Amino acid sequence: MRLEINGEWQETEASTLAELLTQLDYGDAPVATARNGAFVRKQDRAATALHPDDKIEILVPRQGG
Repeated sequence: MRLEINGEWQETEASTLAELLTQLDYGDAPVATARNGAFVRKQDRAATALHPDDKIEILVPRQGG
């Protein structure tokens, strides 16, 4: 299925947000996620189904100086 991930269209076989994060090699990285503009808590990712044309945002904390 086709999803917009961080502004770029990508094809995926993932059916949940948790599967998508694994597929994209985020593993257990501390990230914030949103589906179609709504924040998705870490504990809800496995139950968050993905649908064609969903817009997914994955935010990774960064340190800077």
